[in-house]
Amino acid sequence: MEFTKMHGLGNDYIFLDCMGSTPEDLGELARRLSDRHFGVGGDGIVCVCPSDRADFKMRMFNADGSEGAMCGNGIRCFGKYVYDKGLTDRAHLSIETLAGEREISLMIRGGKAVGAAVNMGTPVVEPPVPLVIGGEGYTAVPVSMGNPHAVVEVEDPAALDLRALGPAVERDPAFRHRVNAEFVRVLGRDRLEMRVWERGSGETLACGTGACASVSAMASLGKLGREAVVCLAGGELEVRWDESSGHVFMTGPAVTVFHGELDA
Repeated sequence: MEFTKMHGLGNDYIFLDCMGSTPEDLGELARRLSDRHFGVGGDGIVCVCPSDRADFKMRMFNADGSEGAMCGNGIRCFGKYVYDKGLTDRAHLSIETLAGEREISLMIRGGKAVGAAVNMGTPVVEPPVPLVIGGEGYTAVPVSMGNPHAVVEVEDPAALDLRALGPAVERDPAFRHRVNAEFVRVLGRDRLEMRVWERGSGETLACGTGACASVSAMASLGKLGREAVVCLAGGELEVRWDESSGHVFMTGPAVTVFHGELDA
């Protein structure tokens, strides 16, 4: 089985070509391949599949084997994968996901895709909810980007014990199906710092849907403009919440790390 390791700002995935056939038990495969000591290593796997209604279909599985509805960094890499592999010659693509169809516009340099701008759809921002974790009070803003997020504003994201706080927010009873937890600090009207604890994968270096959710949450509270740079451990993403359409657009890089072949 051939694979390609890719990343968007360090949020890394193992890509599989499933245009002809799909391996059995993708959840178990994701757990095995994502292991950073006994597998390829990654935050999950992404399957490149045919679609009846879009150009391609993306299926992604987290490192714990759970299937995710959407992945912002993954979909940019997905676009690079299908373009660089010659599965398409188009720079504007429609990708089917469990969260709905997403439109991507690839940035091409020297015949290769180096990044993409993605229409991430319309965020659903809900009223803030109070949380009490370890005796401390927090306020979380629930946001859906097709997958669930809880955005928590803090004084200093870098100072947090995310191994303790992240799982506690992810599994808080306020969120029925667990959430991706973002911890943010507003640095200005157009700049935001963020750390993320991803549902099913733990702390990652970046989260595209989380960046979009965080900008939407802070903009809804009037603490941030509708266009901002999100500073993550793995780099920066540009996020714009378009006022006329209500859609969020995310722009960032996509990188191929290496290709390989797995034993059956």
